Amino acid sequence: MSTEWNFKEQGTIDTDGGKIWFGAIGNQDSAKTPLIAIHGGPGMSHSYLYPLSDLADERLVIFYDQLDAGRSDRPNNSQNWNLPRFLRELDDLRKALDLHRVAIFGNSWGGTIAAAYASSNPKGLERLILSSPLLSTELWLADNQSHRDNLPSELISVMQRCEEESQEASQEYQDAVDVFYSRHFCRVNPLPDYVEDTMNSLNEVCYQGMWGPNEFTCKGILQDYDGLSELAAIQAPTLVTCGQFDEATPASCKKFTSLIADAQYAEFENASHLTFVESRKKYVEVLRRFLSE
Repeated sequence: MSTEWNFKEQGTIDTDGGKIWFGAIGNQDSAKTPLIAIHGGPGMSHSYLYPLSDLADERLVIFYDQLDAGRSDRPNNSQNWNLPRFLRELDDLRKALDLHRVAIFGNSWGGTIAAAYASSNPKGLERLILSSPLLSTELWLADNQSHRDNLPSELISVMQRCEEESQEASQEYQDAVDVFYSRHFCRVNPLPDYVEDTMNSLNEVCYQGMWGPNEFTCKGILQDYDGLSELAAIQAPTLVTCGQFDEATPASCKKFTSLIADAQYAEFENASHLTFVESRKKYVEVLRRFLSE
């Protein structure tokens, strides 16, 4: 069954490097603070964040695709792949849609953008949700290596051999990585169509240029990224969420929570990186409660 989005408004916005796509769902006249949802990747799209549209019964929810992702322009120019430009992109979205008051949700790499944006304490930011965020490349790689070490030995051997031979595109490597993803990315099988849509539209050029050839190796622009020192500057009330088997482990996410002055932590049992997909009803309830506090 295909997913229906029911956008009230959608279009494109000019930003540095090209046009970005946005789509808004929900009540535009609601007194409740609009929510902006920031997708991960880099190079993924908004589609897998579909469960957040459940919040549109009481507020406006705005999705957008970053430059070089989803329905947005794809110039694939590495000069665009820097965090300050992605922050300006978010500002451009707010200005274009006249969003004076906002709550912001960021998942994974989207959490990188959301946390960096919040650390500058922009006017009108009322709530922040960091969903399994990437806030330290070193910590992310260590967490994923720990998960990888717990895979069956034959899969570890396949992955090591393929990486040494630069054969990450091979079917045997993809099959081995799929086992990792089924444990630590999304534990729903089969994947919902809205998650498949995101995976099928991944911009590999952007992903590899910013991250690297695979999930376990960062050779791209983010290889030295560390945003931990900026977390203390965040003033907005913050919710950090995490799955029990998350790529961004509970230990890491609890650490992030401890570094933010006004933050709370929510962990979801038997879930991994896409907690809002795996524990959709409970996750939306937690967000609804946090956004209404």
